[in-house]
Amino acid sequence: MEMNIGVVLAALPLAMLLGYLVCAWLANKRQRDLLGQIEQQQQQLQQQSVKLAVAEERLALLNQRESELQALQQQLLALKTENAELNTRQQEQHKHNEEKIRLLQDAENQLKAQFESLAHRIFEERGKQFVEHNKTSIETLVAPLKQQLGEFKQRVESVYDNETKDRISLREEIVSLRRDTAKMNQEALNLTRALKGDHKTQGNWGEMILEKVLEQSGLRKGIEYETQGAYRDEDKRLFKPDVIVRLPDNKDVVIDSKVSLNAYERYCSTEDDAERAEALKQHVEAVRAHIKGLSNKDYSSLRGLRSLDFVLLFMPIEAAFMAAFQGDEKLFNDAFEHKIVVVTPTTLLATLRTIQNIWRYEQQNENARLIADKAGALYDKIRGFVEDIEKLGNQLNTVQKTYDGIVNKLSSGQGNLLRQASSLEDLGVKVKKKLPKSLTEQMDAGDDA
Repeated sequence: MEMNIGVVLAALPLAMLLGYLVCAWLANKRQRDLLGQIEQQQQQLQQQSVKLAVAEERLALLNQRESELQALQQQLLALKTENAELNTRQQEQHKHNEEKIRLLQDAENQLKAQFESLAHRIFEERGKQFVEHNKTSIETLVAPLKQQLGEFKQRVESVYDNETKDRISLREEIVSLRRDTAKMNQEALNLTRALKGDHKTQGNWGEMILEKVLEQSGLRKGIEYETQGAYRDEDKRLFKPDVIVRLPDNKDVVIDSKVSLNAYERYCSTEDDAERAEALKQHVEAVRAHIKGLSNKDYSSLRGLRSLDFVLLFMPIEAAFMAAFQGDEKLFNDAFEHKIVVVTPTTLLATLRTIQNIWRYEQQNENARLIADKAGALYDKIRGFVEDIEKLGNQLNTVQKTYDGIVNKLSSGQGNLLRQASSLEDLGVKVKKKLPKSLTEQMDAGDDA
């Protein structure tokens, strides 16, 4: 018994040691398992962080594109608002012209009625023989006025018809604007890819696209715009703007189309992301450099050129315009600060159509002034004609009174000349022709009275 207790006591430390070792081994294993789980969770966390960074980058790109879309929507809204204002002004001008036409037609009708009444009263009071005698003269006087009234009416109707046709044509052009622009952009992209590296050919192509936009705008070459003009500054340096658009009030707008698109062509043709990024950067730098170069030219100081304080930089491809301003959001504001406005076929066509409408309204106002001048001159002639008619009536009254006085002296009173002449005939004097019957009857009527 004592021996068993001794064995137990001797084995107890060994059992405790073994228990400790087992517990330590189990704790160590548990720690390794926990460390493995922590490492696995850290790897998952890193993967999630990478995915989060990619998602944030995509979100930033989406926000940027949303801002660009909002900017384009604002531009479209501004164009729609401007178009609505132009339509409103056109309608007001149309109503104003219709009111003028109505007033002129009323005046014409009143004058015709007054002329007819006046002529009828004057000629009805005179004898039939005198009316027939003067009818040709009156018609000769009235014919030029009638012709002028007809020409005036035709001119007014022509102005009204032209205004209606212009309004219908403007609607049709607005409807076809997007279709033409889309077609132009596709052609521009194809040609740009075909014109790699040739600056002169590329410049000529840009000028060709610009000329096509000008033709579609309705402006007349040599009148509302001209190309390839030559001007010199105070230092005798020669400048050749691509296009100069004329504005009313002796103002000009300069359009330049020489921006390089070589970097943009590389941006479109390469599939490598790094090369695309570098090409986009070079494209932005090319546009920025051209903006700065245009700003330094200072077209507003050239002799013979009445340019506004800004220049239109024409980019023939819409996508090249979008890529440049996506690559550098500050580029648009920097261009404004340099007094450069970057335009594409769509925005330039809308701008030129606005200028064409301004010229059309200017021409309508000029026609209205001519109509007013013609109406004033016609009124002066009508007034002179009425004064002549009144003077003629007074003269006819005087002639009639003189005639009545002479007839009375011939046929009235005892021993008047007609009675004495008639008595000579009674005495047997031979005559070749008897006295007019109307005078002898008037003499007899005077005797009866």
